[in-house]
Amino acid sequence: MALLLKLCSTRSCRSFRARTTVLNLYLRRSLSIGNDKFERWNFRNRTTIYYTSSVIFLVSGLSYAAVPLYRIFCSQSGLGGQATLLGDNDPSKKVAEMNVVPHREIKVNFQADTASGMKWSFRPQQSAVYVRPGETALAFYSAKNPYDEPIDGIATYNVLPFEAGKYFNKIQCFCFEEQRLNPNEEVDMPVFFYIDPDYAEDPGLENINDITLSYTFFQSKPGFKLPIPRTG
Repeated sequence: MALLLKLCSTRSCRSFRARTTVLNLYLRRSLSIGNDKFERWNFRNRTTIYYTSSVIFLVSGLSYAAVPLYRIFCSQSGLGGQATLLGDNDPSKKVAEMNVVPHREIKVNFQADTASGMKWSFRPQQSAVYVRPGETALAFYSAKNPYDEPIDGIATYNVLPFEAGKYFNKIQCFCFEEQRLNPNEEVDMPVFFYIDPDYAEDPGLENINDITLSYTFFQSKPGFKLPIPRTG
């Protein structure tokens, strides 16, 4: 009887040890799998965060750069209703060689707007002027910073109808570079322009004697500069 109890006890101990060993192995394996899953989950989350942050940074950069890049492209190509800029270093030569078209008069309307977040007040000083193709004209806009801090701005412009944009030439314009207004400062901004005589020869513009020049000011970062777009 004692021998049987001893054998049973020995077998129970062995069985207990075996079960304990198996349980330990199971727990280690489970913990290992759990750690692997956690590491993979953590890696995916870090990757997602890095990717999302990169996309946000890229989109923000492109959004900021879109305005000046679009303006430069349209100014050089005359597409999108953007006025064309003179390519000569001396614009007076181009102007002196132009012939005025006496029988055609164009009404140029002026509009002003500010983008969301821009704190300036901005308006044209005249609602419209009349000009003949080949004739120069001067107009003014007014801008005011009503706040107690300096604010930098940069303008985009557009000409409607779009087909007229390639004939609308600017000799001098405040949209060429960044503008800074000090606290409570108000300035007059000139636009010196002409409509190319070829406007009168374009059959698509035969019945269009009314065009609109529109400016929109965006707030910009201090020190931001743009190359002056040129054609030629």
